[in-house]
Amino acid sequence: MTGRFCCADCFGDKGLRDDIIPSRSEKVGYCNYCGTENTLVISPVTLRVWFEMVLDVYEEDPAGSPMLQLLRCDWGLFDESTIDEASATELLKDILQDQRLHQRLYSPANRSASEGLEQWKRLREEMLHRNRWFLPNPLDPDRIREWLGHLIADPSLLDRSWFRARLLDRSSAFTADEMGAPPPQLAQHGRANPAGIPYLYLGSTPDTGVAEIRPHRGERVCVAKFELRGAGNFIDLRDPRPTASPFIVEDSDQVQRLYDDLPLLEHLGQELTRPVLRQSTDFDYTPSQFLCELIKSTGFDGVLYGSSVSNGINLAVFDPEKASAIGVEVREVSKVQVETSKYIPLANG
Repeated sequence: MTGRFCCADCFGDKGLRDDIIPSRSEKVGYCNYCGTENTLVISPVTLRVWFEMVLDVYEEDPAGSPMLQLLRCDWGLFDESTIDEASATELLKDILQDQRLHQRLYSPANRSASEGLEQWKRLREEMLHRNRWFLPNPLDPDRIREWLGHLIADPSLLDRSWFRARLLDRSSAFTADEMGAPPPQLAQHGRANPAGIPYLYLGSTPDTGVAEIRPHRGERVCVAKFELRGAGNFIDLRDPRPTASPFIVEDSDQVQRLYDDLPLLEHLGQELTRPVLRQSTDFDYTPSQFLCELIKSTGFDGVLYGSSVSNGINLAVFDPEKASAIGVEVREVSKVQVETSKYIPLANG
């Protein structure tokens, strides 16, 4: 192992990429594991103390899984698109100074259900069918801030153009001023906003923006390009496992706490990507609106979430003034693709 170096691309973890490796690397060079060139590299064993904290979440179990598989599944580490299984296995052994690691199987040491997830499910049912404004068992605000602190969006995701579409129901195109969020008196219930409180909904591509308004083939739409004004502070709810880094917490107990909350963080992301059905009622939006109000109340500017009707990303901006329309074009919907799959009833909550 002497003289071998790894880099942030091997792991795909923001804590290692943005903090630990830059602060401890002493050279730029070639990564011996994933093959990245001219990058900050570090001796694998330097990372041992952080990986040992993560491994404390697991225990040996003859009926378990290889550690590499668990780290990929639970934390999004060692993405197969950047490092192959053989190289990732060697890197993990070199980090831990354990050349027999791959011969043992592991399982989570604490197999109890997520307390946070169960609390959210109870709260969701309460909001939908019993109490909406004065909840008997509200979420702990300090715990909420802790959850959200793991899901801050990468600024590079936001430094791009975003798009919003409107069906064109007149002979002339909408102006840029007409492509923003509706005025409060016209703002309807949305995934993120309650009625009367307008948010600006944007898509990562023109087609994503168009898909979100569910047009028919042959209809014309106006598509506006938007840019965010200044550096915003957004939450990324698309895929919490690779976003929430176990390497930026202080000790093994906090790693365990984060591990226990990952199912909840995934569930919160699903609240914003649930397909909207024709028979859905306004109160079906209540849980996702409540979630976004929580996020907004802690000082964030909006939330990134996956699109349920395209492969793109959606962005809900809480203050529409934080984005500017910089151009509008008219497009015609040439194709609306439909795919079906076997129906599997959604679990309640």
